Amino acid sequence: MAGAIPIGLDIGSSTIRAVEARRTKEGYALANFGQIALAPGTVTGGVVQDPVAVTTALRQLWTTHKFGTKHVSIGVTHPQLVVREMSVANLPAKELHQALPFQVKDALPLAVEKAVLDFYPLEEPGSNPTVRGLLIATPKDAVLAAVDAAQKAGLTVDGVDLATFALLRAASRLDTQVEAIVDIGADVTSVVVHADGEPLIVRTVPRGGQEITASMATRLGISAQEAEMVKCRFGLHGDGNPVTVEAAAEAVRPIASELRSSFTYLASGERAKQVTRLALCGGSALMPGLAEHLQQQLGITVMYADGASRLRDTRKGRENGFDSFVPSAAVSIGLTLGAAA
Repeated sequence: MAGAIPIGLDIGSSTIRAVEARRTKEGYALANFGQIALAPGTVTGGVVQDPVAVTTALRQLWTTHKFGTKHVSIGVTHPQLVVREMSVANLPAKELHQALPFQVKDALPLAVEKAVLDFYPLEEPGSNPTVRGLLIATPKDAVLAAVDAAQKAGLTVDGVDLATFALLRAASRLDTQVEAIVDIGADVTSVVVHADGEPLIVRTVPRGGQEITASMATRLGISAQEAEMVKCRFGLHGDGNPVTVEAAAEAVRPIASELRSSFTYLASGERAKQVTRLALCGGSALMPGLAEHLQQQLGITVMYADGASRLRDTRKGRENGFDSFVPSAAVSIGLTLGAAA
């Protein structure tokens, strides 16, 4: 389909999600969406472990939902993802891409030949000799595994984008506040803190809903399946038993601590920025009582992000279950919006 916007494809640890958008006079409208569950262990920490299973799931997803294009933009995340602010030589984009490995090799904890590198400018360089921006590096093998699985499903990968930048694109509120967008997935939590759209901190935390469930199961002496039910049904509100509430609070403590340390680092660093608002998204963020609990623990306003706020004409989608899809769809929505730009 000529001129079609690539579909935003988020290959998560428990689910693959896809969002298709179309251009309108007012912006971008929802054209289609879909998701398919993955067996445990198929994808771990954002890394494809079973490429055949991912390819099979992608074929089934396209067959079931009949998307209008096979062109996709894939989101990537990884426990070893590096996002670091630095200044590099002010070069045209093509020359910068070629020179980047030589400019940044001493600043990275992983070998440049084994990494996919990108640079996200944070300023208009003009005639300055250098430009300030974010260096992005992620292990090459992980990116290639996702791309290969998609290609074997008959898809054309038009681009690869950082999942946290997709979050920022879809779910950010642009105002005077310093906002943290936190996407809690099955085994990865993505964090991006920004000020009026400019990223200040980007982190991938190897913790998520599966860890919360496992912790609750251990503390309550019940099976993982029972713990998942208790987590999703009662969460931090509890089932009337104080022991359940305590187990849930202890289970989310590690994620709360990771967020607190990130915010403290930002407040005490060179930027000295204080996070004033947290926007939650991701399937595991739907745990009852989590927003209120984090607000109490972190001392800032916590609300749920609206990942679909920049999509128009979602009425038909809402008739087909889009409302229940949206809380986990910020990355896939942001990917298609980025591909459309």
